[in-house]
Amino acid sequence: MLSGILWLITNIGLGFYNIFWAITHPVAWLDWSDKAAVARWIYYGGSVEFFFAVLDIFLLLFIVGLFRRPFLWGVVRILEGFANGVGRIFAWAGLIMVLQQIMIVFLQRIFRVSEISVGPFGIDFTKDLSWWSEELKLYNALIVALCCAYTFTQGGHVRVDLFYSGMKHHSRRVVDMLGSIFFMLPTMVMIWLYGWYFLWRHLVTPKINATEQFQMVERKSALLKWNIETTGFSPNGFDAYFLFKILLVAFAGMMFLQAWAFFFRSYLEWVEGPESAEKYLDKDSLEDETADRAAEIH
Repeated sequence: MLSGILWLITNIGLGFYNIFWAITHPVAWLDWSDKAAVARWIYYGGSVEFFFAVLDIFLLLFIVGLFRRPFLWGVVRILEGFANGVGRIFAWAGLIMVLQQIMIVFLQRIFRVSEISVGPFGIDFTKDLSWWSEELKLYNALIVALCCAYTFTQGGHVRVDLFYSGMKHHSRRVVDMLGSIFFMLPTMVMIWLYGWYFLWRHLVTPKINATEQFQMVERKSALLKWNIETTGFSPNGFDAYFLFKILLVAFAGMMFLQAWAFFFRSYLEWVEGPESAEKYLDKDSLEDETADRAAEIH
């Protein structure tokens, strides 16, 4: 027990040192013309050091917010604004998906076209019709991965509500804070760790594993080369499945940030009382009282 507490305190302290080192040595991990820098990026992106560096940032923000609540409200508005902004942009992927599906059906069934060419800015991009059909899955992935935090911010997620609705304001905020810390954050950390190495195993060779020591990764870096996965499920089908792996990591990162935003908001609403409920929350309006009420209930 004592050794575990000492390990936690030590890593929290080292997190600040690692942040300072990363800021003062950007070339060591951002200069991707250097194979060793790429190896560091991959290794530390899913490491204990990175976790505690991120944890230190949010702990620091929370400690400052304990004494300056307007500052913490500003952090909440920035994080929620980021989730809303990204979500509102990529929600349009649903419309693009529908229009592209209609185009494919017309071209395939009526005009018997086998290929579609797109030439933005004079760059010709020609793919088989089956490629465009399979690519529709990417729009689904964009909506799921990049609009999830937006949906959560808007209160549009599905809640299995047995006791929550009957609780008082302060009890709800306590449940929200505990849910953020013990459910959302650990889940997103696990998805990030698995998704991070899953992504890079399909982008570079030799593969870098989470269980390897950094000294081994440094030795591997001399042999490191890009090997981006371009294998599809059919000969002429969609072949950029590495994008789905990038979206998995993006989903975990955005929901991790949203978990902290939700924790900060819950804490502030717990401290300030019922009158602060949904304070500064930028919720979408359907401009229809009945529809807004129905969305609020569900």
